[in-house]
Amino acid sequence: MKPIGKYIVVVPIDEEVKTESGLILSGEDVNQFRYKRGVVVEPGTEVRNISKGDKLYFDKAHSFTMIIKDAQYTIIRESDVVVVE
Repeated sequence: MKPIGKYIVVVPIDEEVKTESGLILSGEDVNQFRYKRGVVVEPGTEVRNISKGDKLYFDKAHSFTMIIKDAQYTIIRESDVVVVE
């Protein structure tokens, strides 16, 4: 699979979020956040600063989901990445 242009294929990371006070937020609460964390499966042909295996935060409002070879992936644009870890 090779994304074209500025598209990036990611797998979202389902994570448990703990607040400073120690309160653990459920997955449902976390889904209300605008940004989601994911791992890059494959960067597009024109993506320069993001590599395969990078963990990043992206704007989930601008993402879409596809099923490729019986696996579910999220597709984002490079411009929707806000932080690379």
